[in-house]
Amino acid sequence: MTGRAVAIVGPTAVGKSAMAVRLAEAFGGEVVSLDSRQLYRRLEIGTAKPTADERARVRHHLIDVAEPDQPLAVPDVQALAVAAIRDIVSRGRLPIVAGGTGQYVRAVVEGWTIPPVAPDPALRAELEAFARAAGPPALHARLARVDPLAAARIDARNVRRVVRALEVHARTGEPISTVQARAGSPFAWLIVGLELPRPVLYARIDARIDAMIEAGLEDEVRALVAAGYDLGLPALRSVGYQEWRAHLAGEVDVAAVVQLIRRNTRRLVRMQDAWFKRDDPAIHWVDVSDPEAAYADIHARVRAFVADGG
Repeated sequence: MTGRAVAIVGPTAVGKSAMAVRLAEAFGGEVVSLDSRQLYRRLEIGTAKPTADERARVRHHLIDVAEPDQPLAVPDVQALAVAAIRDIVSRGRLPIVAGGTGQYVRAVVEGWTIPPVAPDPALRAELEAFARAAGPPALHARLARVDPLAAARIDARNVRRVVRALEVHARTGEPISTVQARAGSPFAWLIVGLELPRPVLYARIDARIDAMIEAGLEDEVRALVAAGYDLGLPALRSVGYQEWRAHLAGEVDVAAVVQLIRRNTRRLVRMQDAWFKRDDPAIHWVDVSDPEAAYADIHARVRAFVADGG
């Protein structure tokens, strides 16, 4: 019998973690987090990790698996996630993936075969310098010339991913969109997307950011820097951490940092939308404006899905 797994996807702050925990309790499941920041220890407040209560109620995987200066590429995360899902299935439990990082979710659900191309620090430095001098759109235009499919998927402002795509092309002579083959997953998937009207989602995001500030996000960032973790590390380039640079240098106040975090979080939502397209027939979208009605809908879908595999 093919192992069955559920993925709960959608934008930040829409309620993926809480929904995953509730479903895991209902169906004897365990949660696999596919969030690019929750992988890292020491990043607590700014990553909105599942609460201690949620982790006590349901077993979670892929949280706090690396230090902030330990790089984790997509193949690393994919391998960890697949191993966790296999383990959960082998114990007769239901894996429930909670994912806001679209690239990780797609890699796991679609079974990407990712090229084992080692990083080229010199080439990366050259490409990043070009982006700083000519602007991210100019670097993105270079990618569009050699790999239009990848360029269509990658936001021009995401310099790190544009650099990686150009790096793979330079090292292999093949577009990353070609070498990132989709071998298919060994599991049967039910993918549920959570959505909210944009004004409601933005209000929820603002409330979450305010709560993070009140909980001591600035102190968390200062502690990371004091421990020797540079804010330029990939793990700390994420929203909620990178915005503190100017404040730590004494150039702006906390209010300016908060506004920047809000702006960048909205940009993140738009990027997540690009990964989890509304017209993707594989995703069942559910409006969670009425939480109980949404849960009832999703519970029924999961129940039918699990029964179909029994």
